[in-house]
Amino acid sequence: MSDDDHNGQDGFEHELPESLLPYDDWVEDAYREVMLRAIEHVAAEGLPGAHHFYLTFRTNRPDVIIPARLRAQYPEEMTIVLQHQFWDLALDRDKNVISVGLSFGGVGSILCIPVNAITAFADPHIRMALRFNHSPLEDDEDIEIPEGAVEPDDIDPAHHPDVQPEPSSSEDGKKDAEVVSLAAFRKRPPS
Repeated sequence: MSDDDHNGQDGFEHELPESLLPYDDWVEDAYREVMLRAIEHVAAEGLPGAHHFYLTFRTNRPDVIIPARLRAQYPEEMTIVLQHQFWDLALDRDKNVISVGLSFGGVGSILCIPVNAITAFADPHIRMALRFNHSPLEDDEDIEIPEGAVEPDDIDPAHHPDVQPEPSSSEDGKKDAEVVSLAAFRKRPPS
């Protein structure tokens, strides 16, 4: 948008009128569809190259199905990483639910996450992030990857905030869930 779109003919800034059309809802619906198409693609084809996803979702909703110990540890919101260490990723469009198998502390679980419980989606490989249920971003505002990620047991994020652990496999051949610090992708103040 040019400065002329926000400035009146007198050169002073004027507030834009409130929209009578639900543009914010339409934009959020379009962003969610981008996320869903990416998940469907990966469920069918696998993750290409270095692509991987961060999914942040509300854990305090009764329709979110996760192990009780995770809900107790993350009572409001949780971020999971889908990279090397997941299985059975699926999207049920009729129920509007994403399900995925992950292992936390060596214990495999299937998580069922309603699409409308997801608050953020990111593919750090291309530094793309979408945030849901928030006011629209201003043109010059960067999207921040949500905080509150589950940290891995084998990496101390205080000493290595930008390190991503190597994938490891559990005894049954399934890979443990990779959960990492998001510090490398958070908005940083200008230098």
